[in-house]
Amino acid sequence: MLTAEFISQRELKVAELAADLVIAGGGLSGVCAAITAARAGLNVILVQDRPVLGGNSSSEVRLWILGATSHMGNNNRWAREGGLVDELLVENMYRNPEGNPLIFDTILLDKVAAEKNIRLLLNTAVYEVGKSAADVISSLTAFCSQNSTRYILKAPTFCDCSGDGIVGFLSGAAFRMGAEAKDEFDEKFAPTETYGQLLGHSIYFYSKDTGKPVKYIAPDFALDDIAKIPRFKSFNAQDFGCKLWWIEYGGRLDTVHDTEEIKWELWKVVYGTWNYIKNSGNFPEAENLTLEWVGTVPGKRESRRFEGEYMLNQKDIVDQHTHFDAVAYGGWSIDLHPADGIFSEKPGCNQWHSKGIFQIPYRCLYSKNIKNLFLAGRIISASHIAFASTRVMATSAYVAQVVGVAAKICKDHAIDPADIIREEKIGLLQTALLKSGQHIPGFSLHDETDLVQSATIQASSELVIDEMDGPAQFLPLDISTAQLIPLPAGEFPVVVLQAMAEEDTQLTVELRTSVKAGNFTPDHTVTSMVFDLKKGSNSLTLNFDHTLLNAAYVFLMFIKNPLVKLKFTERRITGMLSVFNLVNKSVSNYGRQTPTEDIGVDDFEFWCPQRRPNGLNLSLGFTPALNVFSAINIRNGVDRPTVQPNAWVASYHDPEPKLILDWEEPQSISTIHLLFDTDYDHPMETVLMHHPESVMPFCVRSFSLSDEHGVVIYQEDGNYQTHKVIRLAKPVLTKKLVIHMKHPSDLVPAALFSVRCYA
Repeated sequence: MLTAEFISQRELKVAELAADLVIAGGGLSGVCAAITAARAGLNVILVQDRPVLGGNSSSEVRLWILGATSHMGNNNRWAREGGLVDELLVENMYRNPEGNPLIFDTILLDKVAAEKNIRLLLNTAVYEVGKSAADVISSLTAFCSQNSTRYILKAPTFCDCSGDGIVGFLSGAAFRMGAEAKDEFDEKFAPTETYGQLLGHSIYFYSKDTGKPVKYIAPDFALDDIAKIPRFKSFNAQDFGCKLWWIEYGGRLDTVHDTEEIKWELWKVVYGTWNYIKNSGNFPEAENLTLEWVGTVPGKRESRRFEGEYMLNQKDIVDQHTHFDAVAYGGWSIDLHPADGIFSEKPGCNQWHSKGIFQIPYRCLYSKNIKNLFLAGRIISASHIAFASTRVMATSAYVAQVVGVAAKICKDHAIDPADIIREEKIGLLQTALLKSGQHIPGFSLHDETDLVQSATIQASSELVIDEMDGPAQFLPLDISTAQLIPLPAGEFPVVVLQAMAEEDTQLTVELRTSVKAGNFTPDHTVTSMVFDLKKGSNSLTLNFDHTLLNAAYVFLMFIKNPLVKLKFTERRITGMLSVFNLVNKSVSNYGRQTPTEDIGVDDFEFWCPQRRPNGLNLSLGFTPALNVFSAINIRNGVDRPTVQPNAWVASYHDPEPKLILDWEEPQSISTIHLLFDTDYDHPMETVLMHHPESVMPFCVRSFSLSDEHGVVIYQEDGNYQTHKVIRLAKPVLTKKLVIHMKHPSDLVPAALFSVRCYA
């Protein structure tokens, strides 16, 4: 039995912890920053004020993770974020294609727990900042409600991933809230004068069919008049979870300090909405439905934005400006919501897309006036307009990975975050990021330590396409359809295809390209032709007599005609893709983006893929044959399709695909990086949505490595990840490395983006 004498006051238990990097906030951004830093060799403390990791992506909020891919509803091809974000999304796809948010919680916890360099503090809220100078943070003080412990967390460097910017705010870091006037950054979409209205919070609910009638009695606090919601007729008994993202409120309030008030208002709306669905009589299909889950934590969109040495703005996004210190990219639309949220007469969002992905510079990722404070997540240095694009989770977390690597450089060189620019170490950071699988638009990896750069590369075969053969089917041209074709510089090949016509008709074919290299918006029409089709089978020969000055993807477009069927192949190939002039209302894609006034965004068409099992490639023949899948691509420093596929692809007739790396002298190899194709065009939404497969069809599952004597030094069956880092127990001394692979399936040839070897 424990007894304690009466005293006037007691102190909490205090624990002092030290690390190389302290990260406040365990949302997806904090998780990615922490794991990246830990894998780089830093000791990390990750402090999270919630009982689970993931923030808005966790089971507490249940929002799907999205970024540049935008539900496949924009023109950003092969744009899913790389590095650790990709690893998490691919892992979730493998374990959880049904989109169960509880499973995603465990994936994040698993990944963090696996890193011995991370000290994780859950249920622990930062409330005080200690400083050794006016512009230097020395410690954070936090309290854990579950073990009644006060933590003092010390480090030379700190990162704020908290969403509301608690560390930056308490430390005195410069920040903003609300919209800037349009003349500050020459942003045509910005207001004439500044205002404090923000994007609001959201709370979601889930329903479940119990198989028998369920009654519902609403709580007294529920909204009693559903007509107070102008869009109440949009409610239905089928939508739940983050499909109800537009249940939003709070944009006219203080989205930091009024969060509890906002939460109560959202609860009123949610329970009132469910009362309307269950008891209005308008939804008989809801009779057996029960309210399974309602969020208790609102998902926040906007609060503080902190100032770095550069503030990203609308022109950076729309004009796709280049930056010498580019370290990441974004691609979500400029997505602003009415301040009144669900009570507004206006549409729930106002999304304006750019023609391609845009660079995010490193100067946006640290405070301009607190020397040792990194910024990551939605609080990075961006105008209100640019923030509307960068705020989404996959983009926020992608930026956070940069911080994890930058913090290691700061430690190794005993410098502050800004010194990476001032001491010209930005190239060091960019190289480290590219090596980790982080794609930076316009950059390629030049790594002198990579032994593959000095090797002679051979392959058992290389895919050369004279005909897109394989099992085929004729599909109606109900939507205008295009095949993306990667071509080297030079003359356009002659293309042959088959078309079936229900009656005599005409078929319009266009050849288009993107004005900006690397974009996938077909905004330049090279030429067009019209074919007279006879009823029945037609063989068409397309000879455009066009010369490409540079290697690029081109769009071979077939304009909608329901009387025509085109031949499609079931064969899928890395870097080959069909796209369609689709409508995707969930991301404000109506086939074409047409601004009604001059707000500084472009007018252009959307050409997007269809989700598998749809979206087959057109069955085309090429003369000369399409030859862009050379083995030499594995060392070009780009790990995804951009202006070319950037992959070695084996012939699908090759029974045993392999790559052979030869050196004149024996090489000591201890680490090998392989980058496979996990379909960077698939957005891999983490919750709610179901996906057709748990492993991407392009991904090589089985492979082995052998030395010059044929001795197998590594073998794996069942791979599903993009980036395999193989660390050998003992270095191998060899003049030859052979990579043996199996085709993923009879319809998909083996492919590899990169091989890198290190001593």
